[in-house]
Amino acid sequence: MNKTNDYILTIVVPIYNEEDNMSALEERLSTYLKKALTSTCVLFVNDGSKDSSLVKIKEICQRQKDFFYCSLERNGGLSAAMKAGIDATYSRFVGYIDADLQTDPEDFNLLLPYVREYPLVMGIRANRKDSFFKNLQSKVANGFRRMMTHDGSTDTGCPLKIMHTDYAKRVPFFTGMHRFLPALIALQPGGRMKEIPVRHFPRVAGVSKYHLWNRLIAPFIDCFAYRWMKKRYINYQVAESNLRDEK
Repeated sequence: MNKTNDYILTIVVPIYNEEDNMSALEERLSTYLKKALTSTCVLFVNDGSKDSSLVKIKEICQRQKDFFYCSLERNGGLSAAMKAGIDATYSRFVGYIDADLQTDPEDFNLLLPYVREYPLVMGIRANRKDSFFKNLQSKVANGFRRMMTHDGSTDTGCPLKIMHTDYAKRVPFFTGMHRFLPALIALQPGGRMKEIPVRHFPRVAGVSKYHLWNRLIAPFIDCFAYRWMKKRYINYQVAESNLRDEK
């Protein structure tokens, strides 16, 4: 049986060349697990790191009984790592946080009170600690995305989210999918989302994987891909079946 099945919430943490952040990640996440409002585990997804991240992940998982990992053969990007983590999760809820710790795991407790009512609960970064240019890029990209998707999301790039796992597993995944989670969840029956303000901090270790192309230009292109996919999205619910063994 999948070990995440023993928990209510699994926090997926994609890792790509974050060796300098692993000690802080272990400390902050293990501290949070003691304060979590529900039974919670951590699932590291190593996205083909070329540094010592995988070695450090394995060491952490040996020390921490509620930490698990899977490792991809090669780097596939954030959306691929998120999909791998969601596919490997069997708890009722699946959360997501970035390895850069610009959001605090303890703020999952701000989202958890709403997860039973909303299939997606996500943070809004309050008082963002990024540069003026980075904030401007995000503001422009978020505005264009809202205009194209009508998803109502203020800050889809906030790396602090909790989803119903069954909803997350039905999301059609593609490169850049992580920017469209509110819109993709909304395609499903009852796919509502709620936003909650969370804290934001400057990156203290490691290097950002984002630049002008993947923060601004690529999302513009992906918006048109989403609009195309939305018209062709297959949505169904099974009314009855005899596949289950009732014995």
